This record gives sequence, C-alpha cells and structure tokens, in this order.
Amino acid sequence: MTHDPTGAGRLERALSSLRGLAVGDALGSQFFVPDNHPLLGERALPPGRWQWTDDTEMACSVLAVLAAHHRVDQDALARSFAEHHDFDRGYGPAVNRLLRLVREGGDWRELASALFQGQGSWGNGAAMRIAPLGAWYADDPEQATHQAEISAYPTHQHPEAVAGAMAVAAAAALAAAPGGPGGGAELLDQVSALIPRSAVAAGLRRARDMLDYEDASTVAAVLGRGRRTSAPDTVPFALWSAARHLDDYAAAFWNTAQVGGDVDTNCAIVGGIVAARGSRPPAEWSARTEELPDWAPRG
Repeated sequence: MTHDPTGAGRLERALSSLRGLAVGDALGSQFFVPDNHPLLGERALPPGRWQWTDDTEMACSVLAVLAAHHRVDQDALARSFAEHHDFDRGYGPAVNRLLRLVREGGDWRELASALFQGQGSWGNGAAMRIAPLGAWYADDPEQATHQAEISAYPTHQHPEAVAGAMAVAAAAALAAAPGGPGGGAELLDQVSALIPRSAVAAGLRRARDMLDYEDASTVAAVLGRGRRTSAPDTVPFALWSAARHLDDYAAAFWNTAQVGGDVDTNCAIVGGIVAARGSRPPAEWSARTEELPDWAPRG
C-alpha cells in the first residue's frame, strides 16, 4: 500500500466516505419511524429534501480534526463535537447532556467516564461517525483501528462501543485500500483480526457465517438491527450488509434499510464503508441530501 504523506489522497478518500455516510444517514432517517415504512417495500424515494442527523454532524468533526491535526486529537475532537452540537439532529439524551456540559467548560474525560453508572456508553455513536477515518487510513488499517479507539473516548468509553468504532474504521480502511479484500468474507475475516475480543467481535463471526443468507430480516433477527442503539446490536449487521454489497451503494442501502431498527445509523455506517470502497450514491440521492455544513472539510 502506498503511504500518502501530504494527506491529499487521504482527504479525498475520506470525503468520499463522508458523503456516502451522509446520504445513507439522511435517506435512512426518512424511514426511521415507523419500522416497515410502506415506501421501503417499493424501494421508493421519499419526497422533499433529506436532512442528515447527528451521525453526519459528528463524522464531520472527526474529519475536520483529522484534516487539521493529521491524527485524532481528543481535546480538539471533544471541542468540535461540543461547538457544532445541534440539539435538533437527533442526539441521544446522554450525549446531549455531555456535549452541553463540555461547552460550558466541563472535562469530557470525567463526563464520558461517568455515564451509565461509571460504565461509559456502549452506544453505537462512536461507530456511526467513524467510516471516514477508516478511509483516511486506507494505507494502514492497524492505525485506523488505533485512531478509532482514541476517537471513541470523548463520548463513548465502554469497551463494546470502542470495539464497534474500531470495527467500522477497520472495514472502511480495508474497503478503501488498493488491492483490498476481494469479497465480503475476506473483509469480515480481516476486520475480526484487527479488533479486540468483545461481543462486537463475536457478532462479526456470526455475520461471517451468515454471508450466504439472502434474507436480511433473518440475519437482523440474529445479529440485531440497532433497536437497542448499542454497538453490539448495530455493528455486526451493518458490516454484514456492507460486506454483501461492497460495490453497489444502492443495493447496500436498501438491504440495510429494509430491516428497520436504527435505520439512519445502520445506513450511515454501511454508506460510509461502501463509499470508501468507491461505490458512490446515485446522483439523485446525493442531490436530494442536505449539503454538508460550511465548517466541514472540503476537497
């Protein structure tokens, strides 16, 4: 793999992943309530303009910090999360409170570690935002997992949430790498080798064993679909879906969205990974998706 010391190629790859994440997030959010939205069965596009959610907003911060520091600076990342926090983007209550307190001068280390009786959050928020970081480190998947681990702590300190972020970053890095995995089984095997022992890792092994299943709902019933918004309940299914459709963005989206659950986050993760691979959203989907914020990096 070729090292890119200037970061120009890294930024281009990461922006492609970010745009894919944003479309998946924005379109997926149109189907969030209720499950089994009637348009899903028809694979029909909802009318109007599609707004992205906290998934995209936080992913923009991740990429902004990488562009400025060429690594994850946790303090800068926490500041960016807090400064750009838009309450109306669908954040969970715990993160809403944490980011408000950080904005008011609180220490993210103390605040994040104190969540959920001192266990830290095991939610899927650290995973939903991290695919562009994986694309940034396509020349070094091990560094992708290391930087993803660092990136999780300002909001999510439970080991499962960290493992989920590492898994998504590894998948995006491997998908984006020249000469990367030739298929889904190879991708999931390589991701599993890069992350720590965890419920997320166990879910990925089950996902690997279910790659020949055609019915996404059956797979989601086993792996989870994000209804608990935890990393173990979200990441294995999302990576199964991405692995099944690495080179077809639209198929990956519909395969993911049809099972319901945390649709915007599931589709953000999948969209970020397959876009890192080079599979772009259909042009109409991109045109219907809200523009990225003015403060987000540009190519």
